[in-house]
Amino acid sequence: MISVSIQTEPFNSLQEERKLQATASDCGAMVSFKGMVRGHDQQQPLSHLYLEHFPQVTEQEIERIIQLAQERWHFSSCIVIHRIGKLAVGEDIVLVMVAAKHRKEAFHATEFIMDYLKTEAPFWKKEFFQNGTSQWVVAKESDTKQKQQWSN
Repeated sequence: MISVSIQTEPFNSLQEERKLQATASDCGAMVSFKGMVRGHDQQQPLSHLYLEHFPQVTEQEIERIIQLAQERWHFSSCIVIHRIGKLAVGEDIVLVMVAAKHRKEAFHATEFIMDYLKTEAPFWKKEFFQNGTSQWVVAKESDTKQKQQWSN
């Protein structure tokens, strides 16, 4: 099972884990990563984030990223959920879950998918600060470097 969802509603990671587990009976490992909205991204405290995406294009790009991961590691099931819209500090923003026969495949695939999501999935993120200002978030060099580790 490969599942990609872009949604405004919160997700229940335990419920998603059960869904993945039900489709991965031959798997010995399940790894998940859940990202949350940080209270500070730069110097100023955040009020909230606002995320936009390009419908259908974003989902297709995430599916392509999962396929790239499947070319490197064997795993049978993967769930990616990314939220859009207004997200308050502390809210869940992304969930990546991979089920595989072995733990290293699940760990590596999850990290790979997350690194590629950060750099290649078409999302636009705007930070709104507690002082009333806002700014669009630009790509971080550290995220690009993190993704480059998979080039070898």
